[in-house]
Amino acid sequence: QVQLVESGGGLVQAGGSLRLSCAASGRTFSSYVLGWFRQAPGKEREFVATISRSGGNTAYADSVKGRFTISRDNAKTTVYLQMNSPKPEDTAVYYCAAASDYSSGSYFTAHYQYAYWGQGTQVTVSS
Repeated sequence: QVQLVESGGGLVQAGGSLRLSCAASGRTFSSYVLGWFRQAPGKEREFVATISRSGGNTAYADSVKGRFTISRDNAKTTVYLQMNSPKPEDTAVYYCAAASDYSSGSYFTAHYQYAYWGQGTQVTVSS
């Protein structure tokens, strides 16, 4: 089992940058696929980015591709989401999630594939 705690959210101007962090407990961090999701008011939770256990494979939602970067540091048991050139439509609560997997190269883009979730961090992008 793993516990996830997000940080780094806040208010950012459009075109700026922000880095979210998600610290995980447990000694088996490297055995988890990790992902970032977000949920805006009145909308369903949506996929943002995911990274494989090894960090070698990543995937992004089309809406953030080229602007956001997911990375992980298995030694620090932390996953990051670097948000560059955010837009007002990126405003949402951002959640990190973890899913155990046996393959080092797999990643998951659907929320139901993740068993563990953080409590979320609010990101507000002003225009």
